Formats: sequence, structure tokens, C-alpha cells
Amino acid sequence: MAVRQALGRGLQLGRALLLRFTGKPGRAYGLGRPGPAAGCVRGERPGWAAGPGAEPRRVGLGLPNRLRFFRQSVAGLAARLQRQFVVRAWGCAGPCGRAVFLAFGLGLGLIEEKQAESRRAVSACQEIQAIFTQKSKPGPDPLDTRRLQGFRLEEYLIGQSIGFICPESPSQYNEDNKAGSSSEAILNTMSQELVPASRVALAGEYGAVTYRKSKRGPKQLAPHPNIIRVLRAFTSSVPLLPGALVDYPDVLPSRLHPEGLGHGRTLFLVMKNYPCTLRQYLCVNTPSPRLAAMMLLQLLEGVDHLVQQGIAHRDLKSDNILVELDPDGCPWLVIADFGCCLADESIGLQLPFSSWYVDRGGNGCLMAPEVSTARPGPRAVIDYSKADAWAVGAIAYEIFGLVNPFYGQGKAHLESRSYQEAQLPALPESVPPDVRQLVRALLQREASKRPSARVAANVLHLSLWGEHILALKNLKLDKMVGWLLQQSAATLLANRLTEKCCVETKMKMLFLANLECETLCQAALLLCSWRAAL
Repeated sequence: MAVRQALGRGLQLGRALLLRFTGKPGRAYGLGRPGPAAGCVRGERPGWAAGPGAEPRRVGLGLPNRLRFFRQSVAGLAARLQRQFVVRAWGCAGPCGRAVFLAFGLGLGLIEEKQAESRRAVSACQEIQAIFTQKSKPGPDPLDTRRLQGFRLEEYLIGQSIGFICPESPSQYNEDNKAGSSSEAILNTMSQELVPASRVALAGEYGAVTYRKSKRGPKQLAPHPNIIRVLRAFTSSVPLLPGALVDYPDVLPSRLHPEGLGHGRTLFLVMKNYPCTLRQYLCVNTPSPRLAAMMLLQLLEGVDHLVQQGIAHRDLKSDNILVELDPDGCPWLVIADFGCCLADESIGLQLPFSSWYVDRGGNGCLMAPEVSTARPGPRAVIDYSKADAWAVGAIAYEIFGLVNPFYGQGKAHLESRSYQEAQLPALPESVPPDVRQLVRALLQREASKRPSARVAANVLHLSLWGEHILALKNLKLDKMVGWLLQQSAATLLANRLTEKCCVETKMKMLFLANLECETLCQAALLLCSWRAAL
């Protein structure tokens, strides 16, 4: 909108405001000489017209609903104008009153234009999000066609071991060992493992026996491409698998190992087989800075989905992140192992911390400062809304080829309880400046200064694919919407041209499916501020 148009519209709004707040019964003030308002019966309230048996109706210019929040402040301004400049009409106002009125009108016009631009941007983001939410829906589970099968160990052919999980500490082992041999007892103790389970996965004994009877229990996580999916869950007798007597003899039942302390039954989870963990992948591969940034982005997308669902993983580490490769050899990351997660419907991400016996999570080395430094008390609460994002910032060092500073030894070792941001090691110069700034921001000690996983993911999306829009000196919402529409068209075309989406196309689809105008603007402002400081 041109300044002249904004000024004209603002003057109209300003006149409506003055009519609203400076008018008196029996008076109407116009742009000419004061006198009775046209169509207004003497003694009636100006601005209203009434007929026999008719509802009073408004005449003249009214104040739009979206500007109602200006009423009180504008009322005070109008009162001051009336007292100081005796503003009963534009023609009666002195030069100073006219200047104030002109500036006031121009301001209102510009505010209205900004609001209109913001509404257009929000509407466009919502429409794009709706399209890509449909496109990003996960496909059917591989076992969906066999809904009544896969709930017995005898139905599976067990191959070679690909790894095993050890308790983090003796106390954790003791907790796991409390599970009885009944299905209900096992579920109550290991129910967190079932958070990423599909509905079909629980249709067997858990759906029939326990889940339908229990109203309390962990949340069920909606599917997401960067989070593991449990396809089947059931209990069975513990088998003697190859290597069990060497790898985990203590947790075997006594019938399989005389010195074993384990129970006779255990929980089995059926999931997609992934070639390796993130730690194993990084031992033999050195991703380029751009590819590493996309790997970091995938973790942030997964963590954002958890936060939106009110779930905290609390045990993020490279051993708990699985990797598969797309046809081009690019890694696709999946967050796994939810045994330590916080997924309570009643408390969400706010954990009451009344005593030291409250479980704060699994991996102590990658525990966010607000968690590791928490002190128990009657009203103490640990906020996990940004704790997993902090852990992603620490894992970023491994992705970019360095030793995780929170795993190191000697002087290089940092502890989340006591480190300072200045002690964080610098990432390699080959890493883009935007990514380096983001990692440092994710590792801020104060959670309030740390970006959310959604804002951090948007920062990487803009840095990877929005360079030309960020290069504009005067970045406006309309320009941003234009760029989003271009990205949407290009992503839809790329998705149709190939049978299997590459990692980059899948990431763009996720970004557009989670599009929010507010968090996108926050990410853009964050990037602009970092670049201005360089």
C-alpha cells in the first residue's frame, strides 16, 4: 500500500475513533461546522439511527473489530486532544492538532497494512501445511496385511545378533529385574518401550489383556519418518540366542544359565531392521558439511515431533539413533530406544521433582543443564521442552567429525552441570557459519535463551535452501510467502518425478508439512541477527 493510501485509510479510521470517543449526546462532529448529525433525532446518541420497532443500527464510519484493542489508548489521546486543542472538528483544530491527527492517521493506516500482510502470510502457511501434511503421511506398516499374525516368537526366524543393550547402571538393571513373568507385570515395567508402537502392534495380547483395561499409561506417539515404529509387541519365554551366554549371562533365567538372575519371560518388539547406528555410521563415514547439516536437521525434526506430542526422549545419543541409506547413499536418521522417555498424559513435559528418587532420564553425560542441576523440592518442576534439543546440539559435534565434548577426557571433558558456553570447542571452519551459530545456541545453558527444536529446524531449512531470500536487504512477509510457494511447487514436482524420494526432498516435505508463520519468522530473525553480528 502506498503512503497516500495508508494515510487516507488511517485518516478514515482516525476520524471514526474521534467520533467514537469525543462525541457527546445530541452532538455529531464532522469535517465541517459542528451541528446536528444528518438523520439523527435530537437527543439521540450520535452515530445511531432508530425507527419504530427497529433495532438501533450504526451509521457512518465504525471502528473495525480487529482494531478494538486501540480503544482505551485512543480514548485517552482523543481526550487530550480535546482538552489541549479543542478538537471538535478538523476545521476547528489548530495547526498542532492537525499535525497530531495526520500522524495518528498515518500510523493507523500502516498498522492496518502490516496486519493485512501478516494475515495473508498466516493463511498461505496454513494452506501449504495442509497440502504437505497429506503428502507426508507415513505409509502402511509392512505387517498391516497380517493383522492377526506376528504376535508369537515361533513365527519369526531369528538371525544373527546385531547388538544388545546394557543397563546404564546397576540401579537401572534392578528396575528392569522387577518385572514379573506375567504380561501385565512386564508391560507395567517396560511400557515406555511401547510409546512408538502402532495400534496394530498392540492388537495382540496387550490390546486384549492390559491396554483395554488400564486407563493410565504412557502416551502413544503418532508416527513420524525420523522416529522408530514398533510393528509388533508381545511377551514370550526367553530363548537362548547365539552369543547370549557371553554377551548377557546375568540377565538370563536360571533354566538357561545357573547363575542367571533374569525372569522366564520378556518383552519382544518387532521393528524395521536398520543397517547401523549413527555411531557406527560415523566410524566409517565422514559426511560433507552440507550432508551433516541435513543429518542434524533430521534429528531436530524428530525432536520437534516429540515435543509437539508432549514427549521427551531423555536418552538421546548416537547409539540410540539408527541409520539407513537412500538410493544416493545419503543417510536417513531414526530416533529409537524409548525406554527412558517421559510420556505421561497427566504432566506432559513438566516433571514434578519432589525427591532424588524421581527418574530424570537415562544418559547422564548428555543431560541438559536444567535437568542435571535441578534440585528436588515440594514445588520443584523440571521442564523438558528443550532438553532433547540440547542433546542434539551435543551430538552435532560427532556428526561434524569431532569428539563429543561431554564424552571427552581430561581438559577437553565438559560436564553439563558446570560448563560455560565459552568452553565449547569450535566446530571446523568448513562448517557453515549459520550451523556453527545454531549449535552454540542449542547448547546455551539457560533454556529460555535456547531456540526450540522447531525454530532450530527452520533455521537449517532457511540456511540450506533459502539463501536468496535471506540475502534480501528488506525481507518482507510477502517475499517469504513467494519463496514458500516456489519451494512447494518444486518439492511437489520432485516428489512426482522419482519413485523414491531422496533425503533432501523428504526433508523439504517435512518442513512444509510443519510450516508455521510465527516460528519461521523467528528463525529468519535469528539468522539475520547472527549474520549482522559477523
